Amino acid sequence: MFNLISIVLSGLIVGLAARFLYPGGVEMGLGRTILLGIAGSLVAGLATSWGSGDRSAGINRAGCLASVIGAMVLIFIGRNL
Repeated sequence: MFNLISIVLSGLIVGLAARFLYPGGVEMGLGRTILLGIAGSLVAGLATSWGSGDRSAGINRAGCLASVIGAMVLIFIGRNL
């Protein structure tokens, strides 16, 4: 149960950060913002583990930054495709 709550909260934080940092307005509700943050974290995690072969988990600044960048990439793809 605690894992689900932490996933939702981290998704919210990452999604809000991505929406704030993305140039221009990003119109979406709270649920879509949470899903954006979770998906951005998954994209960043898959990209970094695929590139380095590292499967370690944990919270660090580089991982949080990569999650926000992953969410911003998803916003870009969603707007342009």
